[in-house]
Amino acid sequence: MAEDLTQRALDVLLDPSLEPIVDMVARRVATNADEYEVAAADGRVRFRRVGPGVDDYAVTGVEGRDPLADRHTDRFVGLAHEQACRHPHRSANAYPFAYDHVAQLFDHPAAPDLCVVHAAAHNWAEQGGHLGEHGSLGVVQARAPFVLAGRGVRRNGFVARAARLVDVAPTVAALLGCEARADGTYLNGQDGRALGELLDPDAGRPVLVVGFLFDGTNANVLYDMVRGGHAPNVARLVESGCALEHGAFAGLPTVTLANHTSVITGRLPGHHGILHNAWFDRARGEQVITNSSATWPWAMRHVVDGVDSLHHAIHRRWPDAFTASVNEPCDLGADYSTFDFFRRGEVPPIPASPDGLPHTTERFVRPSKDYSWSSVVDHMGIDQAVGILGGEYRGVTYPRPRFLWLNFTLTDAAMHEGGPYSEIAAAGVRDSDARLGAVLDAIDRAGISDDTAFLLVADHGMEETDPAVRGDWDVALRDAQIPFRDEGYGFLYLGDGAA
Repeated sequence: MAEDLTQRALDVLLDPSLEPIVDMVARRVATNADEYEVAAADGRVRFRRVGPGVDDYAVTGVEGRDPLADRHTDRFVGLAHEQACRHPHRSANAYPFAYDHVAQLFDHPAAPDLCVVHAAAHNWAEQGGHLGEHGSLGVVQARAPFVLAGRGVRRNGFVARAARLVDVAPTVAALLGCEARADGTYLNGQDGRALGELLDPDAGRPVLVVGFLFDGTNANVLYDMVRGGHAPNVARLVESGCALEHGAFAGLPTVTLANHTSVITGRLPGHHGILHNAWFDRARGEQVITNSSATWPWAMRHVVDGVDSLHHAIHRRWPDAFTASVNEPCDLGADYSTFDFFRRGEVPPIPASPDGLPHTTERFVRPSKDYSWSSVVDHMGIDQAVGILGGEYRGVTYPRPRFLWLNFTLTDAAMHEGGPYSEIAAAGVRDSDARLGAVLDAIDRAGISDDTAFLLVADHGMEETDPAVRGDWDVALRDAQIPFRDEGYGFLYLGDGAA
């Protein structure tokens, strides 16, 4: 009965009439727990795990055109190339690390029956659509920037290669000199690997690593602005280290909190337990929402048992180390966290408005509610980070951190609103770059610039949508009288028990 319902749903979703908005549909094959299928209107591929590695998969069958045939990381590298191929059809798109990024999702017991991957052109008008979008496996939406710099890092500049976001935590652990486990890993259950080829241990270990996350930033846009002199502080980092031109790839789904958590834990979403911005827990019969102002401070209660964070790895090596997590919901194991204020029922001193704040583009603050709010929040984050680096914040004295993580939200808001190629998106990068510069200045004042390493990533990429390509597959499923619930937009749970 369940398989019949699944097939009915697939028949609806893969109908050519929905092809403009449905790129493909992923699922675990019911008859084999280690076999997965990704199907599109013009073909499908089945594959299974044959080992623990990211590439340890074997194709078990192909019908028609294989929707995951192109998994190259260098597709649409460079802003000019990307802009020349806006919102590509899947036949022209690439899906890096797709086998592993599909399979991991279904390892979690609350995974959906079907994961709908929306087309690159799809504008979510029915849910208040944005000109910039993410969530897909497609190369542009999954590609985040990756910059590693400073003490202990090889000065290679722009490098034509790729990584994954789950590589961030083990790489930082290796850079700091944390102790590896017998199997070479740094975090319990890590899916990523330490990018040792980017490190230069002979140059000495940093006493501090500062990580920046530019939420929702298109890698090609950021790198183009760096090269054009419009992001001078990020350029300082690239000059003192390296930037991966192919980017660092987010796991499925390529959304905010799922991949924030992957960055800090080294695990993919299906393995750390933050599956999406929202999902359905069949065992409890309840909807789980994590990506909202009301739920962010408590989101980490949904991680699975045994999840390690970079903060934990540092404390294992240096029990008295101090680590800080600023404006970052994945704060597992941090000694200082912005969200501790909210969990204690306090509110940190958030400015009442962006008026008069430094590093704020007034042209977009006034007409855009999201730009205004993100500017205020990011200014709060800078106040906290600069205070901690200076040894005091809100009257409390802090020791020098060994690891400080700082999340910026403005880039995501700006690229959603105007699309990644817009003037508002560029302003968001410029403002964020200036705020990053304020942190670099604080490190200069502390006298530890030469002993500090830096990392800059995003949680996913951002792709321009086509406002003319609208639609909602939920309507077609309801018309077919299929019982379902759609969580986070794209996580389909089938059957009367889920509806």
